[in-house]
Amino acid sequence: MSEIKDTYKTITKASEETLFKDRNSKFFGYAFPVFSEDDVKEKLELVKKMHHTARHHCYAWQLGTENIRFRANDDGEPSNSAGMPIYGQIQSFDVTNVLIVSVRYFGGTKLGVGGLINAYRTSAQMALEASEIIEKTIDVHYQLVFEYDMMNKVQRIIKEKNLDIISQQLEMNCQYVISVRKSDATDIFSIFEALFKVDVKELE
Repeated sequence: MSEIKDTYKTITKASEETLFKDRNSKFFGYAFPVFSEDDVKEKLELVKKMHHTARHHCYAWQLGTENIRFRANDDGEPSNSAGMPIYGQIQSFDVTNVLIVSVRYFGGTKLGVGGLINAYRTSAQMALEASEIIEKTIDVHYQLVFEYDMMNKVQRIIKEKNLDIISQQLEMNCQYVISVRKSDATDIFSIFEALFKVDVKELE
């Protein structure tokens, strides 16, 4: 049986600005953590405001851990000379939930497609090297509903199995939302399911 892959790599915060130069063209690189396409738009607007006189704001992003979505944009550069080389670095560093933007100021000398591919690839690589890359686990969320008399048993399992309580509501009965590492999810589900008077269900 193959092991479940339940980790992924991402960046913790926006990178420092990086600068790559080739024949007077300047390429400013940025990497941002993103969690939605709205995040992507927001960060792109930010970079465009900072570099409103630049002609090209080329970028690539990837979102998701199991259902991957990505986009690469050449922003006026020759087809596949900017966005895809940037995206190639996202793949090479094996990171997700990330946006990389490379802003070009033209220096008067044409670089040619090969030169552009190299410049955008290097710019993206530098932005990722300037980022703190961390490994995170892919987690499953379960909702537990139980009466107060089951509190100690539930708490004991949570403690023994080192689970995280994300939220709790203590009203007529108790409701917990817990986070479980994906590779342990089936076992944990079975443990709670076997407990009399505890309802467990997976949350989307």
